[in-house]
Amino acid sequence: MLKIFSKKSTQGKADKKLAGQIYNITGVRAKNISLYHQALRHSSAAVEIKEGVKNSNERLEFLGDAVLGIIVAEYLFKMYPFKGEGFLTKMRSRLVNRAQLNQLSVKMGLNELIESDLKGNRAGSIHGDAFEALVGAIYLDQGFIATQKFILNRILKLHFNIKDIEETDTDYKSRLLNWGQHKKKKIVFEVIEEKGPPHNKVYTVQVKIDGAPNMSFEHHSKRRAEQLAAQLTLEKMEADGETFE
Repeated sequence: MLKIFSKKSTQGKADKKLAGQIYNITGVRAKNISLYHQALRHSSAAVEIKEGVKNSNERLEFLGDAVLGIIVAEYLFKMYPFKGEGFLTKMRSRLVNRAQLNQLSVKMGLNELIESDLKGNRAGSIHGDAFEALVGAIYLDQGFIATQKFILNRILKLHFNIKDIEETDTDYKSRLLNWGQHKKKKIVFEVIEEKGPPHNKVYTVQVKIDGAPNMSFEHHSKRRAEQLAAQLTLEKMEADGETFE
């Protein structure tokens, strides 16, 4: 007998599959699965639902960034009762910078669920963006307490060694420039692409060593793009056997 599958039943299977994947990754049982579909949809794979607005994860990313920031800030505030504002700010930045979130997203397997039409290096920061959007989705779906438990138990305690991060020098640009000076190499950070409206530009910064292109990174902040491109360059050089003083 020929089986006919309706669009509704197909969508139901897709929803059930995603709900299972979200539970495996986060421990959260989704109530509103549409939020999680949206959290994993990059703007390159989204459609316009209103003039200038797409059903992408950008709004959830904005919300998730704020929620993640306050949860991490409170965690550090309690963990370091005698540290000043400058130290706490640096630690929060080290925990939730784009490179960290990109790596975390891949480690969790979240990158396998992202809807995107971008390939290769053009993928930029979409993995970290999707993680922040996921935090935003959990917040709207489950509330603050559940989101806080997810961040503390599934992220900070499971994937980060806070003491190691505290002792790590994260000024990657300075480290790379110091290496270049020591090795008599010319290090340049070049903006190779700008896109987006004036109020929301995205910059792609590439490291060049003696004129030869090296690693690049895409970010809304030129300074962050430089730091993250420098980090990727240092990691690549270390993997190739280079040592740094």
